[in-house]
This record gives sequence, structure tokens and C-alpha cells, in this order.
Amino acid sequence: MSFEQALAALEQVVRQLESGDVPLDESIALYERGEKLRAACQKRLDAAQARIEKIVTDAGGQPTGTAPLDESR
Repeated sequence: MSFEQALAALEQVVRQLESGDVPLDESIALYERGEKLRAACQKRLDAAQARIEKIVTDAGGQPTGTAPLDESR
């Protein structure tokens, strides 16, 4: 499942839960599914953030390479 598909499914789960028209047992199942979708989306976002790099330049402003965006990691 792509990030976009997981996010759309999560949004659908939230809409159903917010509607208040779902029986308790189904609400619990929806909540559990929503939590799994949220975790999957967060994992994909964390992986994407780890891949983002910034361009490193020299004193003259010329690109010299790349480095992790967050060098504290």
C-alpha cells in the first residue's frame, strides 16, 4: 500500500469514527485499523525524511556534495 493509499484509508477511518454512527465493536476494529495505518504512514514519513539531503557548498557558494539534512542523527 502506498503512502497516499494508507493516508486515504486512514482519513476514511477517521470520518467513520467521527460520524458516531458505528457500533462499538466496529468502532474498536476501526480504531485498531486506524492505528496500524497511522503507524505505517509515520514509518514512511520517517524513512523519507532520513533520505532528504541538503546540498553542501564551499566558501565560494559552489556545490561540493551532499550531507544529511539533520546531521544530529
